[in-house]
Amino acid sequence: AQNKLALVIADVSGKGVPASLFMMRSKTAIKSLARSGRTPDEIFAKANDLLCEGNEMDMFVTAWIGIADLETGVLQCANAGHEYPAIKRKNGSWELFKDKHTIALAAMEGMRFKKYEMQLDEGDRLFVYTDGVPEAINDAEEQYGTDRMLDALNRAGDVPTEELLPYIRRDISDFAGDAEQFDDITMLGFDFLHKSKTGDKK
Repeated sequence: AQNKLALVIADVSGKGVPASLFMMRSKTAIKSLARSGRTPDEIFAKANDLLCEGNEMDMFVTAWIGIADLETGVLQCANAGHEYPAIKRKNGSWELFKDKHTIALAAMEGMRFKKYEMQLDEGDRLFVYTDGVPEAINDAEEQYGTDRMLDALNRAGDVPTEELLPYIRRDISDFAGDAEQFDDITMLGFDFLHKSKTGDKK
């Protein structure tokens, strides 16, 4: 729909080609359903049932979706077993938004998912990430954790998202040193710059 933007981040269980193919199925299903104008809980419910079909390897996908109304700043969200989003209000600090989780997609057929709303105002920022970020480890097998992540986000200041994400990636690398990482590290940032009346991008 015009003046709507869907933000999605997801993380598939397992590794290798089967996991890649399952993630591709998940991405295709969520993208198609989001374009149909459904709400986040409806998108996840339908995607979940589609992904349960033929899932002999018992894979699952954690996912977070936010559908932003660029005119009003209302962000409709759902969280299927994924990490907590981080949010920064215009003049505030980054903090976790401890939303209500539901079970991951493809874990069980016929699941219902919870929808919630956030109100974004001009200058607010959002950061979502996979568990490879807080679960990154160093040589002493300590985890990076969400506290370090929030500290790094706050140290970065008001740099734009295209600089913020590489900054966090460098901070994780500095922390981890030479320790081998066992999970993918994926991040998504969104800056709500101003309310739109004409469909201009944020």
